[in-house]
Amino acid sequence: MSRGGRDKEHGEIPERRCIASGESYPISKLIRFVAGPGGEVVPDIAGKLPGRGIWITPNRASLEKAIKKKLFSRAAKTQLTVPDGLFELVERLMAKRVTDTIALARKSGRAVAGYEKVKGWLLTEEARVLIQAFDGSERGKSKLSSPPGKGTFIGCLSANEIGLAFGREHVIHAALASGGLTKRVVEDAAKLGALREESGDSPRKGRTSHER
Repeated sequence: MSRGGRDKEHGEIPERRCIASGESYPISKLIRFVAGPGGEVVPDIAGKLPGRGIWITPNRASLEKAIKKKLFSRAAKTQLTVPDGLFELVERLMAKRVTDTIALARKSGRAVAGYEKVKGWLLTEEARVLIQAFDGSERGKSKLSSPPGKGTFIGCLSANEIGLAFGREHVIHAALASGGLTKRVVEDAAKLGALREESGDSPRKGRTSHER
């Protein structure tokens, strides 16, 4: 059995408990933190840093509660220092992870950008996920519909952020084909969308699934 009570032999995703809510969730829906060598709280966005993991659901309320009630120290069983601007740091690191993974998908031929290319992939059903910039024209974005199903739309990235993934100044429309990288992008974008949903910057940032 896994630490979260799931049986790995049956291929089920392990779960961990959020220190803020006390609820258990699949690790794909949580953000991991560890205690740094200097006794500080360190976001482990990739989930690979050494040390005992401290898990939190990706939203401002959970992070603020964990900081206010000193839940990081309680979970680590030692005094930890929380760096200033932790929420903004987590959001920035998560956005970079999403764009970096999209860039990897592009290099492997599993991602395209631009209205016509994306439209073509959607017509041939090559596209598994539609990505559109939250600050792009609503009229232009309405001309494309994401593939059917859950987790087929990502709308939490800006045009500049999507552009970074494709080596351009800005991109409004992009698409991902099926594959392991796409699965990672969808999972991480869901976390980023949850973080940005409460940021107040854009009401569309939290939309990361099929909501057509």
